[in-house]
Amino acid sequence: MNLIDLLEDLAVGKKVATPAYQQLTTEVLADELRAKAFGITIAQVEEVIKERSSLFPIIYPEVLQFCHNIGFEQSSDVLLTLWNLWLPLAINLAANRQQLERPLIQGIVGGQGTGKSTLAAILKIILKHLGYHAVSISLDDLYKTYAERLLLIEQDPRLIWRGPPGTHDLQLGLSVLEQLREADQQSNILIPRFDKSAKKGAGDRTQPELIQAVDIVLFEGWFVGIRPITPTAFEHQTASFVTETDKLFARDMNARLSEYLPLWQLLDRLILLYPVDYHLSQEWRLQAEHQMIAAGKSGMTDSQIKEFVNYFWKSLHPELFIKPLITHPSYVDLVIEINADQSIGAVYRPCDRLP
Repeated sequence: MNLIDLLEDLAVGKKVATPAYQQLTTEVLADELRAKAFGITIAQVEEVIKERSSLFPIIYPEVLQFCHNIGFEQSSDVLLTLWNLWLPLAINLAANRQQLERPLIQGIVGGQGTGKSTLAAILKIILKHLGYHAVSISLDDLYKTYAERLLLIEQDPRLIWRGPPGTHDLQLGLSVLEQLREADQQSNILIPRFDKSAKKGAGDRTQPELIQAVDIVLFEGWFVGIRPITPTAFEHQTASFVTETDKLFARDMNARLSEYLPLWQLLDRLILLYPVDYHLSQEWRLQAEHQMIAAGKSGMTDSQIKEFVNYFWKSLHPELFIKPLITHPSYVDLVIEINADQSIGAVYRPCDRLP
């Protein structure tokens, strides 16, 4: 039986025959790296399939509606991604939360357009059905105010865009994550929020969100968890910084990453969304900006976006800061590769890819 047809039956609550369960078992175990990533073994795969199958029809309608609302129209893609990634990942997060006596702080790092906020939103939906209250917070939510960033530009004219190390309020971030980490069922916590469309696309803080009783924190951002690298790495010329001025900027941004280490120390786990080609981020960011403008919000022009994305690469180049993480189990727990069409590729733990 075709896998899509089988998942469609599961999605509407149809009872599937034993051979169908065996097919699902074979499918799950066939991708050895993904099975290892989610802790699935031959001994308990049948239990895993039963749990997923029982949850699938409950969760699928809400996830499908969310995906349609954000322009993810292919129902077959939603079925496959929910079955193969989103649902097992949420179950895995819930299991990790059970092992702690406090809220879990899950980091999610990935370049522009890799789907960090979408992943966080879908995980929140699934975790709700699993009985866990999750909250998502972006590194963007920790930006300094518009007024503070204007002063920052006066001090360092190179920081013309929000985004690089130095443009965030780290004390605010530490305070919020520490409160979330220690939260109990009676806690009231204000989560800072940032409106990217404010100030003609320059962005500014907006009304904070009041939350209660958090179980899992999904902390996402384009360099969440990224650590400084050896300064000698900048001697290798890349397409994004070829002049001495570019290299000096990259070195200075690398040095400023040290200021973020106390924030990263509050992470319990880190997921890396890894595009097969980092250049795709520019195309994806253009698409996202067009959608925001179509929704009636203000945004940047195509030329501004291209300059914006290239600026990010000059500050923390993906080849130097992101690529090494796919084989670094000390920092990253799970790698999710993103294909050119933004579909999901390989899913694995870095430790399972080491020679």
